[in-house]
Parts: sequence; structure tokens; C-alpha cells
Amino acid sequence: MIIPLNAEDATLEVVGGKGANLAILVRSGIRVPPGFLISTAAYDQYVQVNDLNGVISEALVKIDPRDPTSLEEASKSIRAAFSAGQIPEDIAGVIQSAYHDLGSSPVAVRSSATAEDLPGLSFAGQQDTFLNVQGDQELFAAVVNCWSSLWTARTIGYRERNRISHEQAALAVVIQEMVPAQVSGVLFTANPLSGLRAESVIDATFGLGEALVSGQVDPDHYVVHTPERRIVTKTLGEKSISIRGKEGGGVEKIEGAAKDQQALSDDQILTLIDVGVYIQAIYDFPQDIEWAFYDGDFYVLQSRPITSLFPIPEGLDDGRLHVMFSFAAVQGMYDPITPLGRDALRMAFAGAAGLFGMQRTYENQGALRIAGERIWGDITSVVHNSVGQRVLRTAIPLIEPSIIQPLETLWKDQLASEKLGKPRIRTMIHLLKFVFSILRRVIPAFINPDRFRILVSKETQKLLRELQERAQSISGDAFTCLEQRVNLLGFIQHGFIFFITRYIPAIFVGMASMQLLERFARRVQATENQPESELSTLTMILTRGIPNNVTTEMDLHLWETAQTINHDSESRETFLREDPGDLAKKFHQGTLPKSGLQAVRTFLDRYGMRAVGEIDLGRVRWSDDPTHIMGVLQNYLRVEDEERAPDVVFERSAREAQHAIENLADAVSGSRFGRLKARIVRFAAGRMRSLLGLREMPKFVVMKMMAIQRMGLISSGRDMVAEGIFDHADDIFFLHPDELASLAQGEGRDWLKVIISRRKSYEREKLRKQLPRLLLSDGRAFYEGLAVPDEEEGILVGSAVSPGVVEGVVHVVFDPHEEQLAPGEILVCQGTDPAWTPLFLAAGGLITEVGGMMTHGSLVAREYGIPAVVGVHAATSRLKTGQRVRLDGSSGRIILL
Repeated sequence: MIIPLNAEDATLEVVGGKGANLAILVRSGIRVPPGFLISTAAYDQYVQVNDLNGVISEALVKIDPRDPTSLEEASKSIRAAFSAGQIPEDIAGVIQSAYHDLGSSPVAVRSSATAEDLPGLSFAGQQDTFLNVQGDQELFAAVVNCWSSLWTARTIGYRERNRISHEQAALAVVIQEMVPAQVSGVLFTANPLSGLRAESVIDATFGLGEALVSGQVDPDHYVVHTPERRIVTKTLGEKSISIRGKEGGGVEKIEGAAKDQQALSDDQILTLIDVGVYIQAIYDFPQDIEWAFYDGDFYVLQSRPITSLFPIPEGLDDGRLHVMFSFAAVQGMYDPITPLGRDALRMAFAGAAGLFGMQRTYENQGALRIAGERIWGDITSVVHNSVGQRVLRTAIPLIEPSIIQPLETLWKDQLASEKLGKPRIRTMIHLLKFVFSILRRVIPAFINPDRFRILVSKETQKLLRELQERAQSISGDAFTCLEQRVNLLGFIQHGFIFFITRYIPAIFVGMASMQLLERFARRVQATENQPESELSTLTMILTRGIPNNVTTEMDLHLWETAQTINHDSESRETFLREDPGDLAKKFHQGTLPKSGLQAVRTFLDRYGMRAVGEIDLGRVRWSDDPTHIMGVLQNYLRVEDEERAPDVVFERSAREAQHAIENLADAVSGSRFGRLKARIVRFAAGRMRSLLGLREMPKFVVMKMMAIQRMGLISSGRDMVAEGIFDHADDIFFLHPDELASLAQGEGRDWLKVIISRRKSYEREKLRKQLPRLLLSDGRAFYEGLAVPDEEEGILVGSAVSPGVVEGVVHVVFDPHEEQLAPGEILVCQGTDPAWTPLFLAAGGLITEVGGMMTHGSLVAREYGIPAVVGVHAATSRLKTGQRVRLDGSSGRIILL
């Protein structure tokens, strides 16, 4: 029941997060107030002896995590039962004995839960602390109150939101001699606001730290550059109250401002910084440290990880400032990616490195980094290069405009004095070879785009057949098949090179043609004094109804599927009556009405390899679980306005684009060399509309390749389940290729333990609410969207990417598997990938937090003619489902109605 404060067995499960960390500090020689730990076994016994499990279960059944009142009521009933309980004599005896061994002096009694101070989950301030406790009975009461604080309303709600099991929650108690602090506060060994690891931040006030952590006092605020031990800023707070221990027990509040008095001297600040550096080295992670200063010494009261910091990728210790952009922001995929899924993407980029004369593997390629179970594109070499900066300034605004703003600040402030690098001769040679390999295909794409597109399509089909044949040729026992399938993952490298060399030339011609049309439009605008918004609208209309886009074709095929169902009364009735999940089950069972079953099967045969978050090889595909597709089909069946029918909308968009092309040609024909310019406009428009839709094809084919690979891996996963090595077939996606190769060779490691640990990390990362758009190796993280200085009250502003104005009701969606749109609702989400686009057919408009003119969501929105604004900072939290707004896709303004 009682654990010494320096015990080796003071683990998280036994003494909770706070207790375990204090034990580490004591064993490391840090000055910690003397005390002891009451283990979770005492809590468990108290609950059992007083029959509290039934009370807890009954109270939790009634809670609604979103309703504060229900949480308060549950907490009140549970805590009342705790207070009415009796501490068993054996527990009371050992607590009393340990307390007397401390000299029965005043103590601090702190809660220490088994779910606190974890990476990403601090539980800071969730449970209770009692200061200056004196006497046996007062100590017993404080211990029981700590135990019951495991069931405060805020703690219950926190566990619910973070999907932590209530049944597994337990609480230990930390008992320590009371330090009558003259000054106390908090030290962060990294800046918790900017993320900068080289800065430490101290908040300090007079008296006990309770006033600071409870928000009752405005403390001093010191910022220190840690490596140089240099105080950067000092801001003296009011410190209008202090909390001190009372004679006889408890604490009292003492009024009296001390604004002009520095709580810690400069020397004391630097001494405390040294303590923080030492503690951070113990944990190898930035720490949030509570401390007290008394009689010339600093005492550490607790230390926990700064959970708000976004992790930094490993292997960035080469002395350069690494700059990384969020792959999630570009791909519209905010969830973490499974280990094997990340490796598959890194294999692709390792293959691309070969085009530039570099031999790389997924492990040593430098283009993609891993942090927070997600992928980050490392653009360090480009950022530090004069040519690279020009490329980024042109390309980034088309993909994710919000990234360019912090980059510009970085170039201006931190890198302004840096001598920009020049490409090395060897690099230039490889770059020229690559450019030549692209240009030699650009010319035929430019001359005859339709023929080029057909030729590339044939080559693509040949590549897919080769992969399919190799996958089907795999044979042998379970471990032999696994080894062959792991080796086949290397085909991804070959495939990625193919896509770059075949599809980039076509997309380049399409993009260049679009840029040429935009230049002509600008000249017309300048001549006729048209506003910038009209130019933007014209440019966007030119790209409406683009053919040869596989994502658009997929959505139109799904609409045709809905029409087939609609024309069969039995299928229509079934689809409108049943729950999407039940429809999915009936599809797999083959019990849907024949017409509907065949229509869905035809769609999934071609597009079943797609999924939300599909860039992750480990994600479940539509063919595995078509629930999402069933929900979309139900919504399509409710579209009654013929003018909103997707095929009608698409055809109308194509006509509008052709009309805009003719208008532009007519506008330039009146100028000098007008007839030639008009011919160039029509020529460029033909190339753009023929080839720009291919932008979506590489990813589509990658998904086809992944589907073939995934099917084989799942089969090996089932084999490993049969061998008793895995619990689930998809456990295979939580191991790396080298580990799977070792498993295939018979290495007897506890693979399941590794998988369970990684699944926990994956699930924990799924709860992360925000992702930086840009991440630096010094820890700084940039979360904000586009900075819009003229944003007015009641108006949100982003990048206009699809013209038109629409009024409608907002529907905020985080997971399209869980929610569907009613026809005409305005879809608001963090970002989209192609699997989101079926929702576009029902949507009246689109608002996303990330994206640019050329991200696929913007392209598809233009093709369907729905107004869209992207790059709207925190749109999913600033807008609420049910709000009515006016969305202007030409100006980028969203007006709250």
C-alpha cells in the first residue's frame, strides 16, 4: 500500500503519473520534498470494501459527455458515496505509520492518476490537491477526497473525450512534506506557445503556487534563451495576492500587490533554468515543472511532459534549420498514418530520388519525415536555395497558400542574413537530365494531347497488369508468402517513377496552358479596367467541367448508380428505408435487391479501392466497408431538383467554360495581332481542357496499386492470425517492412506487444485536434491559416477557388463515414481527398481549412460549379452546423447570416 518516494517499482500503474515522475526525479538526485506514495492498490481496496463500483457504473450510464449538467450529477453522486465510505483499518494503519515517520509535519496531499502525464494527455489540474494538511484525521479525509477526485465532472468528461476507459482508471496519492514557499511557480523547458525548444519560460509568484495554477494571480513572466543562458524578456505581473499556509492547517489568501518587485532575481532565474535543463535530459523531452523556492533552495514538486508541443521528427541534428510542410494539409488527410502506410509512401519518394542520381531506401530518404504518426515534407534544401525560393513562391500558393506566409516571415527574419546556396554542378547535371526526360514527353503531349493521353493510359494498364501478375504468382507456406509480399512492396518505387515521367509532362502542358490563358485574361482586364475579382472568376470558369478527370468520372458513375437504384422501386425503397451500415452488410451478403446490388457491385469493382484517407495503405477501403457509399447513395436519391442533377451540372459547367473561352478569344481579337491571339487562346484552351484533368490520375493509379498490395498483405495478416502471431489481419500494417521480413524469417519476437503499443499511439494521435501547417526543427509550429488583415466581424475570409454565390446552412463534417449532407447544405471540413468528393454532388458550397487553387477539392468544386473557399483558418470551429451563411466563391468571403 505504501511505496517509498525513491522506489524502483514506483511505476505508472502502481503510483500514477505524478508519483512515477517524482520517483524518477528523486532517484536522479533532484531536490524533492520528502514523502511517500499511497499506491493504486489502496484505492482499489477502498472502492471494493465500500461497494463503490456499482455506484460508479450506475452514475456513468446516465452521462452525456456533451452535457455538463449530466457530468456534474454523475460526479456528485459518486463523490458523495466516496465521502460516506470508511478507510479499512489496515490501509489507515499503514498511512498513519508512514505519516508519523515523516514527523507528522504539515504535508501536501496530491492526486496521481494512472492516465495522467502521458504523451498528449496531461490531465493537468483535473484531480484535487490539498495543501498544509495537519493531523491524522485531516490526512485521511484529504486522501479520500483525492480518491474521489478521480470522478470530478471535468475528469469524467476528459476521459470520455479522449476515449480512456473509466473501468481502468485508478488513483494513487502523493504525500510530501509541505514546503513553505517564499516564491513558487512553473517552468517550461520549451516555449509552450511557439514550440521553440531553445527557449525556457518561467511563471513566478510569491507564496504557494496554488494561486498561479488556479489562475488567481498575474505572475512574473520570464523568457530565457536556454543554450546561451540569456534572459530574453522579463514581464513583471501584479502578483496582487499570495497564498500561504495557516497555523493549524489549510491555507489563506493574502492581498497586496507586488508589481514592482521581481519574484526571482536574475541569478535565481538562471539557476532554475539549469535545474530544468537537467530534468529535461532525464526524460529526453521538454518538461512542465512545478517548483518552490524556500530558504535559498529550489524544490521540484512535480514534472510532466509539455503535452501541447508537436513532436519533432528524429534525425534532424545536422545543424541546419529544417523546414517541413504538412503532408496532411496538402492531401486533406488529418488522421495519423499506419507504420506500413508511411513506409509505402517513403518507398515511393525513395524511388523518385533515383531520377536525380541518388540511391535511397525508405529509411534513409530525406524528403519525407515522420512526426506525430504523420508525414512531413522536408523542403529544407529548397528553402535555403535561391532557385528553390523562387520555385516555392510560384508553386506553394497553388497548393496550400497558408504555408507561404510563415515561409516569407522566415526568409525575412531568420534567413535574411544567410548566404543562399547555389545548386551544385552534380545536382544540376542530374536535374537537367530529369528536365530533359520530362521535356521530351512534353512536346508530343503539346502537339497531340489526345494521342499522348491514350498512349499513357495503355502504358499504365500494362504496369498494373504486371503488378497483378506478380501478386498472383506468390505461393508457398504462410511465411514464404509474407516474405514475397514484403519484397513486392518495392514495386511502389518503380510505379512512382513511372507516374512522374509519364504524367508530369501532360499535367505540365495543361497547367502551362492555363497560365497562358490567365495572362491573356490579365491583359484584357488591364485594357478594359475590369476589377481583379472578375479576372479571378473568369480564370476559374475556364477550368469548369474539365474532362478526363477520374475523380469527376467516379462521382458521376456513383450518380448513375443512384439513378439505377431510383428506377427500380424495390431497390429505391430498400435504400431509403435501411441504415447505411445495414445496407453495407446486405451488399456483402448479396441480399440487396438485384438491380441495386448489381449497380453497386459495378461501381465498387472500379472504385472500391478508394477510401477516406486513402494514401494510407492501412486504411479500410470502400470494397471492404461500403457504408459511406451507401450513405451517399441515399442522399443522391433525395435530390429532386433536376437542375441539381450532377450530370446536368457538369454539362452546364462545361458549356460555361466553352463560352468563357470564346469570350476571351473575342476580347483579345480586337487588339494588336488579335487574330493570332484568338487562335492561341483557343489552342491553349484545348490543351488545358484535354490534359488538366489528368492531375488526378497518378493518385488514382497509385490507389489501384495499393489495392493489389493491400489484398495480399491482408491475406498474410490472416495467415499470421491463424499462426497465433497476430490478433487481427490488419495488425500487419503496424509493422515496418524490415520487421515483416524478420517475422517471415522466423524471428521469435513478441510482435503482438509491438503492435498493441503502436495501435495505442495511433489511436491517441487520432484525437489530436490541430496539426501545424509548417513545422521547424527548432520546435516552432505554425497552425494558422491565411492571415487576412481586413477580416471584419461576422465575415470569414479565405482563398476563392470556385466562383459563384450561395446561401445555405452549414454542415461541419470531420468524418464523412459518420455524417452525410442533405442536398444544398454547405460542406465545411478541414480538408478533402478524392473520397470526400461524392459529397460535393449534394453540397451547395464548400469551405475548407486547407487547400489552394489546384488542390483536387478546388478542381472538383469548379467542375461541378459549386462555390468554394479554402484556406479558412479554423473554419471547423468558427462555423457551427446549422448556421446560415452566404458563401462567395469569387471574393473568398463567407458572411454569417
